[in-house]
Amino acid sequence: MLLREWLSPVQRAQFDASRFFEVIGCESGRRYRIFYGIAGNIYEVGDDNRLVVSWCFVPSGQLVAGDVMLAQKIALETGERAALKLANRNALPLTFGDFDTHPRAG
Repeated sequence: MLLREWLSPVQRAQFDASRFFEVIGCESGRRYRIFYGIAGNIYEVGDDNRLVVSWCFVPSGQLVAGDVMLAQKIALETGERAALKLANRNALPLTFGDFDTHPRAG
């Protein structure tokens, strides 16, 4: 899987354990958690380790989840502002919490 080749050892361990990995935005220094999926799978992580904002942006074309996640990783690590300018942003309720699995997974 191409995605695994691009993940750092820490990101790979996160992904293997919980089906997400975290990236640091290149311009803001914010932390984002990218869950396995193709849309609605990016969450901004607050200083208290709670998920505070949901972001949705995807590359064009019919891509598998791993390729979408790789594009999202590269976008946040190399062109964060440009990616977020195109993204849909959804604030999360204060009670949303800290998830080690995708919040919609139940």
